Amino acid sequence: MDASPLPRVSPGRFGELGPINWVVWQVLSRAAGTEDAHLFSTLGRTGGLFRGWLHFSGKLMPGGRLPRAEAELVILRVAQLRECDYEADHHRRLGRKAGLSAVEIERVAAGPDAEGWTPRQRALLHVVDQLVTTRNVDDAAWAALAAHYDERTLIEIVLLINQYEGLASTITTLRIERDTFQWL
Repeated sequence: MDASPLPRVSPGRFGELGPINWVVWQVLSRAAGTEDAHLFSTLGRTGGLFRGWLHFSGKLMPGGRLPRAEAELVILRVAQLRECDYEADHHRRLGRKAGLSAVEIERVAAGPDAEGWTPRQRALLHVVDQLVTTRNVDDAAWAALAAHYDERTLIEIVLLINQYEGLASTITTLRIERDTFQWL
């Protein structure tokens, strides 16, 4: 598919974002290595809701208890399953910064049964697959995951998966345009 459909909601600028969200969008765009992080310039149009969402998202990643590399594996697998290139673009870059190798990032597409995952990574990715595809996790997958994480982190993992699955759905439904990266 060569041409992407046009966004359903145009990215906002100062008038649509307001001064606070405009500054937040500018800062987040620069941090992401792009002149316009379309996700933020689009969601920023929601005013205070955007800032509340950013707070919640930030508490999960990067502010969560799950090690960054593992959080990035979760997000990359969600992006793969949801076919969300926008999410994948950003989190491939973030995954590398978090210490994932190029091989690990590419292996995400093969799923949890691919050769090379640790038992902890495999359990984590199995739960991602089940939660995204069935909206639940069976007892065997949960027990495998619980062997590696405490209860607080287990809750966080479920919230993280659902946050990025919902975000992928938002991105694809609004047809948010992929970003052009200017620098690393």
